[in-house]
Amino acid sequence: MTQSVIPVNLPQNAYEIALASDSLDRLGVWIKSLNLGRKVMLVSNPTVFGYYGKRAVASLESAGFEVHHYLFPDGEEYKTLDSVSGLYNAALEVGLERNSTFVALGGGVVGDMTGFAAATWLRGIGFIQVPTTLLAMVDASIGGKTGVNHPQGKNLIGAFYQPRLVLIDPMVLATLPEREFRAGIAEVIKYGVIWDADLFRQLEAAKRLASPRDISNQLLHEILMRSCQAKAEVVSQDEKEAGLRAILNYGHTIGHAVESLTGYTELLHGEGVAIGMIAASRLALALNLWSADDDARQAQVIAKAGLPTTIPPALDIDAILAKLQTDKKVKDGQVRFVLPTSIGHAIVSDRVPPDLIQNTLASLQKQTVQT
Repeated sequence: MTQSVIPVNLPQNAYEIALASDSLDRLGVWIKSLNLGRKVMLVSNPTVFGYYGKRAVASLESAGFEVHHYLFPDGEEYKTLDSVSGLYNAALEVGLERNSTFVALGGGVVGDMTGFAAATWLRGIGFIQVPTTLLAMVDASIGGKTGVNHPQGKNLIGAFYQPRLVLIDPMVLATLPEREFRAGIAEVIKYGVIWDADLFRQLEAAKRLASPRDISNQLLHEILMRSCQAKAEVVSQDEKEAGLRAILNYGHTIGHAVESLTGYTELLHGEGVAIGMIAASRLALALNLWSADDDARQAQVIAKAGLPTTIPPALDIDAILAKLQTDKKVKDGQVRFVLPTSIGHAIVSDRVPPDLIQNTLASLQKQTVQT
């Protein structure tokens, strides 16, 4: 797989996304080029560290860094202030300074928590993203959104804090469970629907998308590169979600609510997003914002990826509606939805009638019961 370097062109805190096979073994060289301090805290979880921790530590040490490591427990349910507090304690114990660096080696949970810790430890220290899941590679590691969950909602506590570098090694996907891979494909589909019609057509042309084995190295590189470019282009135009960046939340409004109500244990983030994209598409269709043909095209690609398209039958529709009111994107009490207008384009709207939201949710849950 060829190497690609994608710039994130921000007025301040610009950085690069480096995409190259076996780049994990050159992690130390990449970080050394940034002229950061000698002390590094590698942050991961037991599963990922078991696969790749020794290689990452060896690369950092060979580049002359003093390396320490800290492991968060596995799982979204541990994405809390208590978990981050443990990392603060470890940073204090080893004497991390303002020129020190946190290196996040893992998926979105590890990256979000490590970034939040970096933003708040000593009022901000260096932070590197080394994503190991497809979802983190194409979405969570890029753009500087960091944070933890509150019992009442996902990512309600956080900060915008950009990494100094995102280093993507596609070879680490070899150990990613297929379900996690499919969850990442949901975010890729999102980019195709809201930003990159050509990427969407490439996904349509693929026979299957449910497993890494279904995807050629060439298509994988295209998926990673085009998704990262899409995220970088949007973030470069709107770093702190004052306008355009909100479209990146396509599928997330209802997706986050469903995730939260299932305790972050029944559905992966990408699975919630897939359900949310189906719901948003149906809302757009009912509002005559896009066509039945585009609605069907999206549904077919989501199904091809083996992702869920219906709301779990045990969830209460009224509970979902109440949870939507705690979404970060609520403004003046109005829930804002990202709605597609054509493949490659989307808008943000707070004018979706409550009864339409309720009926759409009920119809998606009814399909679950019937199947």
